[in-house]
Amino acid sequence: MMRWFNALLPKEERFFDLFAQHSKTLVAGADALRTMLDGGDAVAENYQLVMDREHDADVITRDILIAVQRTFITPFDRGAIKELITSMDNSIDQMQKTAKSVMIFELREFTPQMREMADKIKRCAALVEEAIPLLQSISAKAGRLSEITEEISSLEGQADELHDSGLKELYRQHRSDPMGFITGNEVYDHLEKVVDRFDDVANVIHATVIEHV
Repeated sequence: MMRWFNALLPKEERFFDLFAQHSKTLVAGADALRTMLDGGDAVAENYQLVMDREHDADVITRDILIAVQRTFITPFDRGAIKELITSMDNSIDQMQKTAKSVMIFELREFTPQMREMADKIKRCAALVEEAIPLLQSISAKAGRLSEITEEISSLEGQADELHDSGLKELYRQHRSDPMGFITGNEVYDHLEKVVDRFDDVANVIHATVIEHV
């Protein structure tokens, strides 16, 4: 009965616009981060892009959290809205931390596994961007939303494997160069955490779908 009653009440559709805007910052941030890992001049050229998109994402996150407090009827559960935008924002925050570590350690060369992990990050961002508008019709789009969350979880597992294999190779290459191993490990750790944060996004979306279907 309450679900039917809520459907008749006006909702603040601006939430979906804001979520869509945030998802675009994820895509742009992931693109810039991946290009950074091409190395050389691409590092400095794309570092600021990651920083700028993270700033944009923070502004949008603040707007959504304010809207949650001011809106009488939200598109779905307030807690889920907060969890979703927080997990999305954590994803780009972690991209920023990755980019910062690259700049701090003045890295200009990266392993194939690092670049592959960044490719996984780009794919995760694209999937989140696809998922956001589907949330406006959760019941009708539940199937595709479930496929998206499953793919993101699969990408997280693939990224873990790349992290482990890359770290082993890094250790072999830097047995006599501890600093080289330490700095490389830092990048691997941050990249893995980016994908982990996207998996958090997938978990929130999956829980929201279950709640509404």
